[in-house]
Amino acid sequence: MASEGRDSEIYTMKKLSNVYPVLLAGGSGTRLWPLSRERHPKQLVKFIGKDSLVQSTVKRLTSLLDMENLRIVCGKKYVHEIARHMEEINISADEKIIAEPCGRNTAPAILLAMLHILRKEADAVLCIFPADHVIRDRNEFQEKLRSAVKVAEMGHIVTFGIKPHYPETGYGYIEGAGEIGDGALSVKRFVEKPDLETAKKYVAAGNFFWNSGMFTFKASVMAQELSVHQPELLKKMTQLPFQGNSPSEKEYALLPNISIDYAIMEKTDKAAVLPSDFGWSDIGSWKSLYDFIPKDANGNVIDGDVVSKETRNCLIMGYERLIATSGIKNMVVVETPDAVFVSDMENSRDVKSIVEKLKEKGRTEYQTHETVHHPWGALTILEKNDDFSVVQVLLYPGSKFEIKTDTSTVEHLVVARGLAKTTTNHQSRTLKKGQSLMLSENQTLLVENSGKDTLVIVKVKNHQ
Repeated sequence: MASEGRDSEIYTMKKLSNVYPVLLAGGSGTRLWPLSRERHPKQLVKFIGKDSLVQSTVKRLTSLLDMENLRIVCGKKYVHEIARHMEEINISADEKIIAEPCGRNTAPAILLAMLHILRKEADAVLCIFPADHVIRDRNEFQEKLRSAVKVAEMGHIVTFGIKPHYPETGYGYIEGAGEIGDGALSVKRFVEKPDLETAKKYVAAGNFFWNSGMFTFKASVMAQELSVHQPELLKKMTQLPFQGNSPSEKEYALLPNISIDYAIMEKTDKAAVLPSDFGWSDIGSWKSLYDFIPKDANGNVIDGDVVSKETRNCLIMGYERLIATSGIKNMVVVETPDAVFVSDMENSRDVKSIVEKLKEKGRTEYQTHETVHHPWGALTILEKNDDFSVVQVLLYPGSKFEIKTDTSTVEHLVVARGLAKTTTNHQSRTLKKGQSLMLSENQTLLVENSGKDTLVIVKVKNHQ
């Protein structure tokens, strides 16, 4: 995000070689629809600026931690997209992505990464970060991270507690007690999301902090606490059969759906909270995104091709078309190629119910964008109606893509860029830019990118 960190500053530190950053890249993609969707959750979205949230999360760690130690836990269906985002920022994804066959909450996800790391490093320190949070002051965050590592090496399980600047009812809180060292406090208790009056009391007390979901601990300490408080979970996970970097779906689905807070943090006597104030947000709604980003003179956050008149305190984001506004205030307007979301700022949190309605009606917009990425490239729907559809196909160098027609369709393919090797009925043909071919009914065509650049094909499907 454009507002996060201070990239222009040179901020060098001695890298912590035994520390393993673990990013939790789950998420269902409902709270920030239509940019975030089920198959394109918010950690993959570039909200403002050139980086996605997962890329921003990695970048704030690069000057302090060794990126060879990076591990990312994500759903199996997101592996190739996470890998693509890592490659975009020149970080190899090899051996760094751990695939969950299904979501089982943060305790199994963290333990999955920990067991993976323990194969390489017997006494590693793990730093757990959600991949979809934002932090404004990168330098302050890194200072707190160094402190957290020191406290973890003392045998504590450290959680970053965010100093509250207002009575937020959407977060859980942590009550701190006596000082441990390096600014950390012992944890008196974890408390659920409070009502407004209770939240006001917490803020006034001064020793209550927002629960950020970020943790630092030694693997050996966490393993010991798991053996005491979650022995069955630990036993089941150490016995999981693996298929590459992913455990068996059948056995993984039987694990308890439990958070690390419930599983360990609320039970252990080793919990510590590190009070932190580095401009953190979990970007859990359009309003929280608006609150995080600096505003213009009219109190607006605007990104894209937008012309506004008498517009105040609005979040307006456009990606394909011109957006023009007049005489509105406290509104959210988000435009994508296939959907537009409009809401007053406060009720923008209810977008999840819109997604549920789309799902009930069988609409695909809740799930995917018009562009869908694959390991071999991407498909973008340019136009679709009852008579024909037009799709742009991007094929990476060395990749292959298969097209099949049925009894009711014929397809025309035109090479817009690159060099395409096509094979049908055991006959091969190479197509250059501007050349085309037609597939008749019940044919199969294999397209291979035989060039060095991304191949672009426009595919027109006619329905008989």
